[in-house]
Amino acid sequence: MQALSGRLSMPSFQRVSPLVLRLQRLGRKVVFSLRNVHRVRLPRFRTLAVGLLGSTALYGMVLGSHTAAVVDVLAEPLGLSIDSVDVTGFSETSEIDLLQTLWMTGAQTLPALDVDAARQSIEAMPWIETATIVKEYPNRVRIAVVEKQPFALWQRDKDLWIVDHDGKEIVPYATTRFTDLPFVVGPGAAREASDILDKMALVPELDTRVKAYVRVGDRRWDLRLDNGVVVRLPELEPIEAAAAVMRLDRTEGLLSRDIVSVDMRLEDRVVVKLTAAARERREKALKERDKIVKQARKEKPV
Repeated sequence: MQALSGRLSMPSFQRVSPLVLRLQRLGRKVVFSLRNVHRVRLPRFRTLAVGLLGSTALYGMVLGSHTAAVVDVLAEPLGLSIDSVDVTGFSETSEIDLLQTLWMTGAQTLPALDVDAARQSIEAMPWIETATIVKEYPNRVRIAVVEKQPFALWQRDKDLWIVDHDGKEIVPYATTRFTDLPFVVGPGAAREASDILDKMALVPELDTRVKAYVRVGDRRWDLRLDNGVVVRLPELEPIEAAAAVMRLDRTEGLLSRDIVSVDMRLEDRVVVKLTAAARERREKALKERDKIVKQARKEKPV
């Protein structure tokens, strides 16, 4: 039995105790002795490995934190070292970070690798949704990960986060990527984002013009459009109100007018707030109208 070549270098994260070193020397002697037995029929490799490792189970339980190190010492001469790791499914997560997380479990051989512990460690990484880890004897580990999908950018006070469809924070936003994600603002906005975004898909003419969805009082939404106009939606039936805004825009050109906001919170009316310039022009026009009416009254014959 010869050690496999091309073994991956693995960082050591544990201090090897004198007891483990003695066991390592003992393991080498056992392997050396097995190589020099000629007249005794040796059991099959699988039986030999199982028997040898099984005999050390009690040692492992007694040693506690040294269990993996002891199994490594006995399994390494049998050619069971982790020489190859295949990782698939990663995009936002660094492959190096995934490998380092695997090595941090402390195992250097397949028998010593705790698959559940390794999976939990990898799934604790920010972008990882699920991970599957499979041992392939004698020397390979396969890791398949499924990453979380970015759904929106969420601004909370001064912090900006990438969140998933459920509104859970993935990582802080610190990149020039994901600029096409919907932008939601305010307390509760991440949690309720999927609801408003799914509904707004029913009003695509307005949806494509929204630059930010602002959660107000964690009860309702304001829509900030690409021309600066704010559409204030009611708490109940917000999509019906959004559809009404688009009908007014098609018939009256509402959103292209010189306005600041369109308030749809009242059931029986639409409240439009003009810009300062538009308000000044309107007031001037009203004064001119009043002046003309007064002049006409004076000139009217008795």
